[in-house]
Order: sequence, then C-alpha cells, then structure tokens
Amino acid sequence: MSEQVAAGLRVGMVGYGDSGRGIHARLLRAAGHAVTHVVVRDAERADAARSDWPEVVVAPDVDALLEHADVLDLVVVASPTSFHVEHALAVIEAGRPLVVDKPLAPHSTGARRLVQAAKSADVPLTVFQNRRWDSEQLTLKGLLAEGTLGEVHTFERRWERWRPVPKDRWKENDPIAGGLLLDLGAHLVDSATQLFGEPTSVYAEIRALTTPMPDDVFLSLHHQGGVISHLWAGALTGAPGPRTRVLGKKGSYLVTTFEGEPTPFEALDEAAPGGIDGHEGWLVHGGERVPVPRAPGGHVDFYRAVGSWVLAGGPVPVDPSDAVGTADVLEAALVSSREGRIVALV
Repeated sequence: MSEQVAAGLRVGMVGYGDSGRGIHARLLRAAGHAVTHVVVRDAERADAARSDWPEVVVAPDVDALLEHADVLDLVVVASPTSFHVEHALAVIEAGRPLVVDKPLAPHSTGARRLVQAAKSADVPLTVFQNRRWDSEQLTLKGLLAEGTLGEVHTFERRWERWRPVPKDRWKENDPIAGGLLLDLGAHLVDSATQLFGEPTSVYAEIRALTTPMPDDVFLSLHHQGGVISHLWAGALTGAPGPRTRVLGKKGSYLVTTFEGEPTPFEALDEAAPGGIDGHEGWLVHGGERVPVPRAPGGHVDFYRAVGSWVLAGGPVPVDPSDAVGTADVLEAALVSSREGRIVALV
C-alpha cells in the first residue's frame, strides 16, 4: 500500500442522516479516511457532523460543497435516492471521484445517465453495494468456489422484519424512490446476480401493507445457468423465515439469523459450538447440520477498496454498470407484479 493510500482519503459527504452518518461515516473512519466536508441543512445533523469530525466544513448544498472540490479526494452521495441523479451529476461535472449509495438511481434511465456521464467525463464512479461484503455472502462464495454444495438449483434469501408500526421516513413515503423494492430489493438482486449470474426473467408479487410504498416484496429470478432465486423483503413479518437457504445436489447452506433481527430460528445458532458468533450458518444434509466457519471480511473492506481505487489505481470496488442491470430487474419486477406475469429480461 502506498503512503498516499495509508494516509486516507479526504471525503466530502452529501447527507448526514441514517445512511450518511450511521453507515458511511462509520465505515470511512474504520478504513482510515476522514470526512472533511459535509452537506447538511438540519441543525442537529450539522452538530452531529461537527461532533464526529471537529474540523469538518458544513455546506448548505452540493454547489457549496463543490466549491472545495480541489481539496476532496472523494465525494459520497448519501442523500435520499430521489436526489441521486441530480447530486451525482454535479459531482461528475466537478470532476471528483464518487461513491453513490444504492440504488444508484430510482430508475434505470437515471442509472444509465450517470454511468454514461461518468464515462464521458472520465470520472471514477462506484456504487455502495456493501452487502457484497456481508459475512454470509463471503462465506457462501467460498462454499460455491469449493464445490461443497455441488450443482446449485435454488437460492433463497429473506430480508424480513416485524415492524407493525412503520417508521415515518422518506424511505417509507417517497413516491419516487421509497419502498422496500428499491431499498432492500437492490441488495437482494445484486447478491443473487453476483452469485449466480444475470437473470433471464423475473416474476414478482409486490404490495404496500402498512406504508404508502411497497413493504412486502417477493421476487423469483431465473438465472442463465439454471439457478432459480427466490427473494423476499418484508416489514410485516411476525415469523421471519431463515435468512439464506441454498440448495445443491451435494447439500444445502442455511443461514438462520441476520444482524440481530428477531427470528424463531436463532435458537439453532445459540446452541452451536461458540454460540451465535462462532460460525456463519450451517452445512445441512437432511437432519444433519454442521456449523460453517465464517469467512474473513466485512463492510469496511468496501472503503478500503475505495482508497486503493482512488489513490493507487486499484480495481473499481463495484462496477456501476451492475447497478444499471439491477435497476432493469427491479423495473421488470414492477411490470410483473402489476400485470401478473413473468417478464423476460433478455
């Protein structure tokens, strides 16, 4: 690692709410980078930014932030999704490398526009698909590479929660970019695609049960290699199913718990050697189950990769064209749910 990379990035951040402060800033610090400028108008969030980064410059809008572009190594766009295109285009015009929180844009047209704009301007662009660095994803990738499960035929992943009283945020209410399809669906589709390749078709059932925008999502993807992915995202799930289940001809991989979300399956992990933190899921053959060692790595590795990408010419952490493909799948899912049919993607 070069001395420049070791010194860390000087980062401007657009937005300092649940995502900006709660996720990006925390991971940037852990990776050795510093938030030096931030766009925030809310007084409490501005105070939080100054508390977290005592020398931070607080700007009222993106234009004001970009007046300092010459001292920024990177800009992180962590504003609400409906503003991603507007804010990212401004950063691209200023010529600064940027990370855009997922989804890249609320629609495929906007996602394509950003990718093309960055390419035309020769500005580095990546997308915060941090779930590629989840322990379960890394562990599963290792099992697949080793052939432990044999030929896989079915992949299931659930992101189910019990929230009978929904939160009152833009993520629940925004008619352009709100709802679980764009929020969690972007992660679920990206995870399935990274593991099993591009889908050829999608079938979806999407409902809004407690919020104006979708909070109950089911997707079925058929992949080019023959694997079928079943993906769930729900906010009104009193009995969440197992987080991940992968079925192969030699066995299955089962992850029962996820990030402390309550589930009746957590008793399985608590009974394992080392308790719930001693492994990452199970290798299952009928009634037999063996705990699987957890693969090393975590979300902070995304921003370590960003440092290498920006300062040392390393590979892009997430190809932004992947986000365009995900946007295509999610839009096809909306058509499928509305019309009650399978939608071909190729």
